[in-house]
Amino acid sequence: MRKILFTAALAASSAFAAPAFAQDAAPSGFRVGVIGGYDIVRPGNTEDSDVDGDDQSVEGFQYGVEAGYDIPLGGAVLGIEAELSDSTGKTRTNSTDPNFFGYGEVGTGRDIYVGARLGFVAAPGTLIYAKGGYTNARLNVLASNGTDELDENFQLDGWRLGAGVEKSIGRNTYAKLEYRYSNYTNADFEYANGGTTDRFEVDTDRHQIVAGVGFRF
Repeated sequence: MRKILFTAALAASSAFAAPAFAQDAAPSGFRVGVIGGYDIVRPGNTEDSDVDGDDQSVEGFQYGVEAGYDIPLGGAVLGIEAELSDSTGKTRTNSTDPNFFGYGEVGTGRDIYVGARLGFVAAPGTLIYAKGGYTNARLNVLASNGTDELDENFQLDGWRLGAGVEKSIGRNTYAKLEYRYSNYTNADFEYANGGTTDRFEVDTDRHQIVAGVGFRF
């Protein structure tokens, strides 16, 4: 009888301990999620415009999807990730000023990011991380009436750095808040017929503050 009671107590204690152990463990495996937040594109520090005492910028709402795979390394997490997003930003500045933005009247288009992140478990279910990688963004050229978009665009290549915090909100779900900075250093212009110009140097900054929710498999 004592043996039966001891076995039952051991099984019960294991059942209660398992969720706590899972919550304390570093996140791992494949994940997918959605993001949304504030997006601002502006000239870099080599493109200084003094119009109205400030550089011009394109601001909007960013939205997109992400996927990644995380590998636990003790109390740390190493992961790879990819993201596809778009943004509602459009510029309506005075195009007669040659320094006003550098691209004419444009709207922010799709943004592709591929990179890695390294995080540390700061508390049970809480991950603090830094990230970095490659980004390719598109600026869609706007029609002369300022509302319609043409099939012509600038394609920008650059790099991205960021940091954030991720919090488990369920057994397989999480929420996160993240800041990232991107700098684009090269670009080309793509015409409607698919032809492109030679690549040229640019200096364009991008700041984003996004929140997201996701699911782990």
